[in-house]
Amino acid sequence: MEEKIINTYRLASAEELDIVKTFECGQCFRWNCDENGVYSGVAMGKAAKLWTEGGEVYISTDAALDMWLDYFDLKRDYREMSHFDGGEYLDRCVEYGMGIRILNQEPWEALCSFIISQCNNITRIKGIVEKLCSLYGEKLDFAGETYYSFPQPVTLAFLTAEDLAPLRSGYRAPYIIKAAQAIVSGEIDLQALIDCSYSEAKKALLSLTGVGEKVANCVVLFGLRHMEGFPVDVWIKRALKEHFPPDFKPESLGKYAGLAQQYIFYYARESKTNATV
Repeated sequence: MEEKIINTYRLASAEELDIVKTFECGQCFRWNCDENGVYSGVAMGKAAKLWTEGGEVYISTDAALDMWLDYFDLKRDYREMSHFDGGEYLDRCVEYGMGIRILNQEPWEALCSFIISQCNNITRIKGIVEKLCSLYGEKLDFAGETYYSFPQPVTLAFLTAEDLAPLRSGYRAPYIIKAAQAIVSGEIDLQALIDCSYSEAKKALLSLTGVGEKVANCVVLFGLRHMEGFPVDVWIKRALKEHFPPDFKPESLGKYAGLAQQYIFYYARESKTNATV
């Protein structure tokens, strides 16, 4: 087997891309940090390691740099995109969360992962996703370590709930299989949902068994590149109730409402976690 060449690139400044904020804001489940602050993970079937050093973010990878620039959405100016007419609280959220990027994740992985995420915590979601990948993904050797790609829909479409029992995903197992079947049969064309409007993409996703408003909005935002998506979980619900008017509508934040959502989510969760009692 031909040995792959691993290169190290400067990816961005730490101001443009804060890897801690980006990986820890609930939008992805396959990146893990070691004791040295190095994140390892898999995206688009490629493994990589990322770290921050001297105010710069570096990536070690055997994939093309351009793939990662797209994945981290580094070809757009987030400072310019982050002007929202949402009041003083949202302004605080934006400043606190600056450095978060909306990851352009593989659509099927986003759909499957957020089906798994329902009524679940991040630690458990990560465990289920990693087990799914190790059982049904392809083995990836990278930097002397073993990783696994996310399994393709065609691999999962012909499984049974019993086949997924080792995941301990409970009632979500049939939803995973039905979603895979919908992709394989052509009932849902995820690529076409990238190219259509936000509302059309969300409507199509809501037709899937086990996909509700929150999951659909997560998928359109993190997997289908529709930045109008505005997932509402317990953190967002609480922030909206406490800091926004009763008649607030996410669409009032414009075409980058999903970016505002990530700033609100991260600030609400972190300020609560770090609050002194």
